[in-house]
Amino acid sequence: MAIVYKMIPHILASFGIALVMFRGFSGRRSVVALTSIAGFVAGAAGAVVLFRVYRGTIPFGVIKTALGSGFLILWGVAVGVMYRSTGRGTAFIGGERFVDSSYYAGICTVISSMVAGAICMSRLPVADSSVLKVAVFVFGGGVLACGVVFAAKILEKRLPAAVTVTQSGMLAAVMAFLLMSSSSTLRLDLFSPLSMKVMKGIHDFVHQFMESILIPDHLFVQPVVWKYIGYLFGKGVGFWGGMIIWFTPVLLIVLANQLERLPSVAHVRQGAQRRKLIFAAIEARRFRLVIPMFSVIVFAAAAYQSSFPSVEYWDPKPVPVTANQAGEIFIPKQGEINLEDGKLHKFLFKQGGREAKFFVLMTPAGKLTVVLDACAICKPDGYGQAEGSVICYYCITLIPLETVGKPGGCNPVPISFTEKADGVIIDGMTLVNTWGATVQSTARVKEGGK
Repeated sequence: MAIVYKMIPHILASFGIALVMFRGFSGRRSVVALTSIAGFVAGAAGAVVLFRVYRGTIPFGVIKTALGSGFLILWGVAVGVMYRSTGRGTAFIGGERFVDSSYYAGICTVISSMVAGAICMSRLPVADSSVLKVAVFVFGGGVLACGVVFAAKILEKRLPAAVTVTQSGMLAAVMAFLLMSSSSTLRLDLFSPLSMKVMKGIHDFVHQFMESILIPDHLFVQPVVWKYIGYLFGKGVGFWGGMIIWFTPVLLIVLANQLERLPSVAHVRQGAQRRKLIFAAIEARRFRLVIPMFSVIVFAAAAYQSSFPSVEYWDPKPVPVTANQAGEIFIPKQGEINLEDGKLHKFLFKQGGREAKFFVLMTPAGKLTVVLDACAICKPDGYGQAEGSVICYYCITLIPLETVGKPGGCNPVPISFTEKADGVIIDGMTLVNTWGATVQSTARVKEGGK
């Protein structure tokens, strides 16, 4: 039952993609049906090969690259369609009406179905399963694809004939469904990483700009100015900046549809006939809005799923530790806490009115690492662990377990330590000094910019 529950977002996404393709290529329904099933199975099988040959971030990186490339194409199409709607451009990529050919229908459908199949298979434990179990997964995926495709075909035939799908509208809907599917998998989610990159980019730009013109030394900078500058260091700027990037292509498609010129009726002498033609064109334009507007809803659902993932993070309460007379903290590998169980274990060290939070983790490579429960970019809200990653609670960025202990980005700040046969030794003074420097450097990052 747990596996079935995990597959619900992916089933809905595959159903939506098939439904849009059937309506877009209504004259090639048989081709769409066959290529949808074949593409889904091929994508699932390809994902199995990736996850069994490569461990860690590579398989997820390949799938995320395919998603990101599709979204970049959507941006290009949206800008092109918007440009064409102004009347300054000619037909864009074959026009807004589909090329009604089996080749075109097959290529579009098989690519989108392959990505959907790969995303679906990433939720299953194919890397650590037996060959027989993997074969059952792939076969089950094929059966599932058949059921989803034929259900979508039946529903599509019942839709009003007036609801049409343009080329740009189809691409927007496909990308919306794929991103909704990927947002339910933490390591495939693109919304939160983009928001983090936007936030970091703005933070770095403002910081470098302020330093380059020596703003702190200028008398004209009043406290109220610093208040408004502070808003740029809040995490809200990353969230809303990311939302603008995600939603703008679909909104451009909607706007282009509304700006589309009505047909010329100057040659029609009868006023009633002219009004009838104009009304029919307006009605057709309204129905073409159905798919793009629905895509906006799906994008919003994906963004919500990304911001509030239904995942329980492993986040243990920090265990207080002390240093010996030499100022060293010793944490045993075995005992009440097993440092080598693959879970992060948090600790709290206090010394002379100062404190530091850190955690110890055994990485998938079999090496222990000691890091602060904070990074060098965000507020020290700490980390949780889930699905082969640790997550920064402040910016909701996922850090693969393989990279924990490496400096840079939103990775937890590494701490030097000495590993013994029975435990790890950490210098207490180094720990509190590093924590203090990290917290001080991120003190400008405040909630809501305040």
